[in-house]
Amino acid sequence: MTDNKKSKLIILTAGGTGGHVYPAEALAQELSQRGYKLMLITDTRGLNNYHGKLGEIENRAVLSGALVGKGKWFKIKSLIKTSFGILQSMWIIARHRPQCIVGFGGYASFPCSMAAILLGKNLILHEQNSVMSRTNRFLAKYATAVATSFNKTKYAPTGRRVTRTGMPVRSSISQLFNQAYTPSTGSKIFNLIILGGSQGAKIFGDVIPLAVKMLDNKTQKRLRITQQCRADDVKSIEKSYQDTSAKCTVSGFFNNMPELYSSGHLIISRAGASSVSEIAAAGIPSILVPLPTAADDHQTSNAVEFKLNRGGIVFSQKEFTPEKVASTLKHLIENPDELLAMSENTKKFAIVDADKRLADLVEKTIRRA
Repeated sequence: MTDNKKSKLIILTAGGTGGHVYPAEALAQELSQRGYKLMLITDTRGLNNYHGKLGEIENRAVLSGALVGKGKWFKIKSLIKTSFGILQSMWIIARHRPQCIVGFGGYASFPCSMAAILLGKNLILHEQNSVMSRTNRFLAKYATAVATSFNKTKYAPTGRRVTRTGMPVRSSISQLFNQAYTPSTGSKIFNLIILGGSQGAKIFGDVIPLAVKMLDNKTQKRLRITQQCRADDVKSIEKSYQDTSAKCTVSGFFNNMPELYSSGHLIISRAGASSVSEIAAAGIPSILVPLPTAADDHQTSNAVEFKLNRGGIVFSQKEFTPEKVASTLKHLIENPDELLAMSENTKKFAIVDADKRLADLVEKTIRRA
């Protein structure tokens, strides 16, 4: 670490959802280890609400507003707020003179990213999903470089400016990549993990307990279910499992995800970029149910690669019925070799050093400036 490197500031800009925060956190950790000074620019909702490395570095808030899917007057107010946010960001950038700005998408990152373009600063965009967000789609036309997570990213620009770095995941998760998958055989416990994501996936609470009740008692007794849902739904889901022989733990949040991934035999999850990337890194067979209301149906596109590689089973939300889930669960539980093959296949998607690849792209961009 040189004194010259210590003096180089890199600004990260991201919103508050996990899909944006997790890669920003992973990059912040890696760049910090390489000796860079860091600053986070977010909106007023996210200011000082971050943990980990993002919570340790200087946080600045600027005005921003969503423009998609809202009414006319809301859009006008958001446009005014965003314009002020761009001016605020330009002042911060001009004063602190960063070597580079890295944007992670979402409307909260737009003011700072746009300010970087207007001031002629290096702007690197990271796109988490297989369909580029509308924010990144616009900014990518002017960005210095674009980093993608999937083999194919719809609406991404073509040419040398685009690099597939992968989706940075938490180091505690990426470290599981080299751990061998151990199938559950005979009458051993079968660990089923259910993750509803930030929105809780109410359909999981409605469907999966009914599916479990359709299983024979012997299979139910093998099941140890760990289900994440909305905090308001915990009690009702717990009650739904009372008439089964399965062991269940239901909560709105789990802070031991590496441990759960490590012992998991099968996961049922939405198909957000963070979710599928962590599942791949941990090598867990999965049933993916894309959120149908996700922008540009990007979760379905995210899940396609798993399906093509036979690393996971993909159900549309309409297909996710108790009967189909029960049938699929019984088949997989009784065929551990199939789950082992799925585990090996899902790892083919993983890029466990995505944080380092993204940090390398940042340094390469700085050197070229």
